[in-house]
Amino acid sequence: MNSVDQDHLDRIKAEIADSFDEELEMQLEEDRLDELVAEGMSAPGEMTLDRKVYFRELFRLQHELVRLQDWIQYQKLKVVVLFEGRDSAGKGGAIKRVTQRLNPRICRVVALPAPTERERNQWYFQRYVPHLPTAGEMVLFDRSWYNRAGVERVMGFCTADELEEFFRSVPEFERMLVRSGIILIKYWFSITDNEQEFRFKMRIHDPLKQWKLSPMDMQSRIHWEDYTKAKEEMLARTHTPEAPWWVVQAVDKKKARLNCIAHLLDQIPYGDVPKSPVDLPDRVHHTDYVRHPVPADMYVPEVY
Repeated sequence: MNSVDQDHLDRIKAEIADSFDEELEMQLEEDRLDELVAEGMSAPGEMTLDRKVYFRELFRLQHELVRLQDWIQYQKLKVVVLFEGRDSAGKGGAIKRVTQRLNPRICRVVALPAPTERERNQWYFQRYVPHLPTAGEMVLFDRSWYNRAGVERVMGFCTADELEEFFRSVPEFERMLVRSGIILIKYWFSITDNEQEFRFKMRIHDPLKQWKLSPMDMQSRIHWEDYTKAKEEMLARTHTPEAPWWVVQAVDKKKARLNCIAHLLDQIPYGDVPKSPVDLPDRVHHTDYVRHPVPADMYVPEVY
């Protein structure tokens, strides 16, 4: 096996390990991970030092996100975070790490499907407006109104006049949002041509990830250079003092997640929220209460 084949095999192994890491993140609690790091032990999959550092930092940052969430609710802030980037750039993975330990009633994700016929004939921004936050909410857009400057432009879903109107309107639209009291943060996840090709091939061969592929994803490979030109003009024309773009280097998914969360935390000054002590009340017992048995056929079979 030559060095190129070995490098490719190593990348595939690393990608599979990353998938296991995602499951570990969902399963292992912060105190157990701290024990693993402190004891020098390895979790399943022979967790390396880098992965230990990643987990430790991820949970530390997620703890800060919980504090930020409490602050947003306490101060009645309105926060909008846009996640943009090429297909497979890692937007969804970053969003999952942001929301993983937060209250979905305070922090929610918006991922709109393709517009309906009615929506295509509305004011372009109209379908996004109902999803904007009220006081005490943070909304994460997994793709946003910038679809017009990207996929709609490249795939011919909008006219040149519609595109130009978008570029004229979006700075004013975003200034209106900011003037209304919304904190608007925009991220572009940047990956290389080779990295996107690798991630697509991993999805093709992984039955658990094939659902992530769409015909539009396949077209994005053909139109790589067109998307690059569209991205460059979008960043140049919509990077404003009121709503600047922030580019996340996303070839390394773990670093991208940590860097994005750390940066997000820096954008909103927050502090501790005063909380009343919580006391668990005693259970009330009634002498005349009789617990009735549940019919056996209502139980889920205990296969495990």
